[in-house]
Amino acid sequence: QVQFVESGGGLVQPGGSLRLSCAASGSIFSIYAMGWYRQAPGKQRELVAVITSGGSTTYSNSVKGRFTISRDNAKNTVYLQMNSLNPEDTALYYCNLVPHRPNAWGQGTQVTVSS
Repeated sequence: QVQFVESGGGLVQPGGSLRLSCAASGSIFSIYAMGWYRQAPGKQRELVAVITSGGSTTYSNSVKGRFTISRDNAKNTVYLQMNSLNPEDTALYYCNLVPHRPNAWGQGTQVTVSS
């Protein structure tokens, strides 16, 4: 059963950057598409970035041009580089497969953008 541990969140000023990491357990990580999801207070969880097993990427309109998803299959890790952060990016960030596995959600990592 695959599980994920997210890290790298924190408090950052508007315009700043953060790099999130997601470590996956399980030997089959490399064959799946992976995604970063986020959930802001009072809002539904949304998928913001996807990377396929072959390395192709897609982004939601809200983060396109600012966020970059990448993966290191040798380390079973997926990353999210976030630049030009704004307060609307404040949320709890999770990684999961795409489509997500309901039982694979980790604790997430909190990103707060505030001056």
